[in-house]
Amino acid sequence: MKHAVRIVATIAMLSAYRLSMADQMLPTDPFVLGYADQLSYTAGEELSLHASTNCQQFDLTVERIGQERIRVLEKEAIPCAAHSIPDQASSHGCQWPVVEKLAIDADWTSGYYEIKLTAHADGKTTNSTLFFVVRESKPGSRSKILLQLSTNTYNAYTNWGGHSLYAFHDRDGLQGHRVSFDRPLSSQFYKWELPFVSWAESNGYTLEYAVNSDLEFHSEILSNYKLVLSVGHDEYWSSPMRDHLEQYIGQGGNVAFFSGNTCCWQVRSEDDGRSLTCWKQWYNVDPLFRSEEQHLLSTAWSHHLVGRPENELTGVGFLWGGYHKSHGEFMDGPASYIVHRPDHWIFAGTGLSRDDRFGGKDTIVGYECDGCEMEWRDGLPFPTHRDGTPPNFAILGTCPARWAPGDSYWYDRFPKDRVGAAVLGTYTRGGTVVTVGSTDWAHGLAGHDAAVERITRNVLDKLGS
Repeated sequence: MKHAVRIVATIAMLSAYRLSMADQMLPTDPFVLGYADQLSYTAGEELSLHASTNCQQFDLTVERIGQERIRVLEKEAIPCAAHSIPDQASSHGCQWPVVEKLAIDADWTSGYYEIKLTAHADGKTTNSTLFFVVRESKPGSRSKILLQLSTNTYNAYTNWGGHSLYAFHDRDGLQGHRVSFDRPLSSQFYKWELPFVSWAESNGYTLEYAVNSDLEFHSEILSNYKLVLSVGHDEYWSSPMRDHLEQYIGQGGNVAFFSGNTCCWQVRSEDDGRSLTCWKQWYNVDPLFRSEEQHLLSTAWSHHLVGRPENELTGVGFLWGGYHKSHGEFMDGPASYIVHRPDHWIFAGTGLSRDDRFGGKDTIVGYECDGCEMEWRDGLPFPTHRDGTPPNFAILGTCPARWAPGDSYWYDRFPKDRVGAAVLGTYTRGGTVVTVGSTDWAHGLAGHDAAVERITRNVLDKLGS
């Protein structure tokens, strides 16, 4: 009898396992969805478009998105079928077939491109979008400034197919630890990077483009640039990405982090860069936890087991920052920086004086912020350097920030009552690194804040030309 019960239980367990591994339900309404086989391309390469639709065929347009939308391609009546959504689509990809190939034309300027898919059925029209980046085929030939887009972050927050690296919008209320690029992705480009790009292009700056993973798999391009930019929410970095950028800085390259929560989580690229692994708070479940490679744990870069706080790269980190006007923290805060050292070149031409504030109208300090451990002498802040902040880092502006209470529970060395700050600052180690310590700096460019615009000009002109 015991054996019979055990057999029945085993059958039930296997049945549940098969059910959990079943394909997901396709939408019943008309749909068309797709993804590209790579994140970035150069002229002469070919984009393979994977797609699925229950409308039999679809049309597509390709546009470069910047200060203006520039259409570069149109195609109609591309035949396609509906393909299943695997249970593990979010972590291991959709595995849809290639339905169309697009040649990257030499006339397509380096930039962010959007493919719009449109289909019709039952008198209804449906559409969706996907993105890719065109890199300059001769890096540095049009501009010495490289904008690398936060595509790892885009993927981390995408829950299409069931899971993301977050639990708040997960299919099962669980937090995933692996996400695939081989699925329809949500882009964050419009929220942060596009305001920066639109401002730059309207003010005569030419940028060349790359994606996060290009720092890992095409790092040879870095030597052609004087300045590398990170804009907005650049949260997820692999160890090779960071190694290559730190080497670039050491050899005289400049970096400007017009971003916050930057390089917060260490990820590991898998499937030749088509997926990311990050165990985040659950670092003790990471297979590397009980290995000799704990420094590669896919958790916070500032975690003591990793021993490589992001401050060593950016000058600041989330451990000493937190939230401002977000997650219930400083919801009535000034959202602006107070100026500490107005004679620094970064403030040239702004007319700002010590203790002046700027950027509050457009909430340039908001959402997620990075800072450093500091002490005050004669009314001025100085880094302690105990957190990994480089020796010559200068604190130029600050605004209070703080972790949300629940965020600190999993990190066994975090004081729960700490008040940190968003920190605007800079250091030099071979090249010069500038950080603004906030995801929302570009909001000041969209709002035409005079000080934000002038500071941004000062950085681009001094470090990028």
